Amino acid sequence: MMKRKLLLAAVMLPAAILAADEPRVIPLWPEGAPGFESRRNEPELARDYWVRNIHNPSLTVFLPPAEKATGTAVVVCPGGGHRELVFNAEGVEPARYLTNLGVAAFVLKYRLGRETNSPYTIQKHAREDGQRAMRLVRSRAKEWNLAPSRIGIMGFSAGGEVVSMVAYGPAQGDPGASDPIDRLSCRPDFLIMIYPGPLGVPDAVPADAPPAFFLAANDDRGPARTLSGLLQKYRDAGVPAELHLFAHGGHGFNMGTRSKLATLKSWPQRLADWMNDNHLLELPAPL
Repeated sequence: MMKRKLLLAAVMLPAAILAADEPRVIPLWPEGAPGFESRRNEPELARDYWVRNIHNPSLTVFLPPAEKATGTAVVVCPGGGHRELVFNAEGVEPARYLTNLGVAAFVLKYRLGRETNSPYTIQKHAREDGQRAMRLVRSRAKEWNLAPSRIGIMGFSAGGEVVSMVAYGPAQGDPGASDPIDRLSCRPDFLIMIYPGPLGVPDAVPADAPPAFFLAANDDRGPARTLSGLLQKYRDAGVPAELHLFAHGGHGFNMGTRSKLATLKSWPQRLADWMNDNHLLELPAPL
């Protein structure tokens, strides 16, 4: 009997450790998205690399080890054409890379305006999810040991459009909101766009726009054009921005790990260098 109990414990222990390591998932709204509360319990559909059928938008939380934590945080918006989310390659993988740098990462599952029979629109619901994600992270900065002035947003492809809508749209909170989270600003302190789409890009960048890191391949014509134009708008506004435009690579190279091109395999280091140069990877001063 004792041997059986020991064997059972040995089998269950790895599963318990794995469960403990599972990242925490936090809904953006505890009772469901406004106007769609009745759909919050509908299950998501996940296959291979993608997630669909998102009716209860959420953040998946990845926190760095306490000894490495810099206090910087990034909300990560995966791409997928607003039809699905490339959740692992453009959500979980960049989040784990960031936590290795000491940066807290929060992967956003936003509602999909182009999914078949979707009741959502990109300009309203994906934008609302991005804004709420920024406000939610900022509202819990103390709990997660974050610097409230070092909370940025990152987006791949369609996720880059969510970044634009959040970064360049109205950011102030509603001081009269019953939910204290909605009273906070959703303005990111910095932004990262990886081969983004064109939606949400303004005609002119305001002088108080967040500093930005842009990256794409030149043979990915749409995003290359979007970022080249956006860089000029940043220059006109006098706001710092950095653009990496690689000769080859196409669209959807994710974090570069599956590419045969050396430039793409190492592109995340360009991001780490930029974050370091902008003092986003500095450890907080001891109390």
